[in-house]
Amino acid sequence: MSWESPLEGFENAEPLPEKFNADGKSLYNPPGPRSSAYDEFPKPIDPSNNGFDFHIYYMQSVPSQAKFAKELHERVRREFPELRIYRFWDKPVGPHPVAMFEVNTFTPHQTGALFSWLVVNRGPCSVLIHPNTNDAYRDHTERVTWIGQPWPLNTELLKKH
Repeated sequence: MSWESPLEGFENAEPLPEKFNADGKSLYNPPGPRSSAYDEFPKPIDPSNNGFDFHIYYMQSVPSQAKFAKELHERVRREFPELRIYRFWDKPVGPHPVAMFEVNTFTPHQTGALFSWLVVNRGPCSVLIHPNTNDAYRDHTERVTWIGQPWPLNTELLKKH
């Protein structure tokens, strides 16, 4: 696999300064235009249905985790009513190895807000986060992000045959 340079489009940009900010540690970045990534998902994310899926995993055979996850599901519904929140599964479904529930985000702001909220409030649950790019296999393998313990997925279900 080859990767495009992350500097594509900046080939002729002025060199960045090497000076530090007043804290003496962080680098000074000259002011520039605001990144479009604040308001739009970058390509190849396809936001036509939703930009990101958050799968909140819990071990259904551990009563304390099942109780916490059920309460977390309700809290997410109350805290983020504008998001698409699916049913609470009490068993593994699809490529997911344990029980879970899914939440979809539609904007970069929603994605960042839910991400930071779950970092603090996920308890014993793990969270698989993936973009939607019309390539489910790559989204669940190369482009996936985890909060907490990662779980092995049944990715055979995601391969295009």
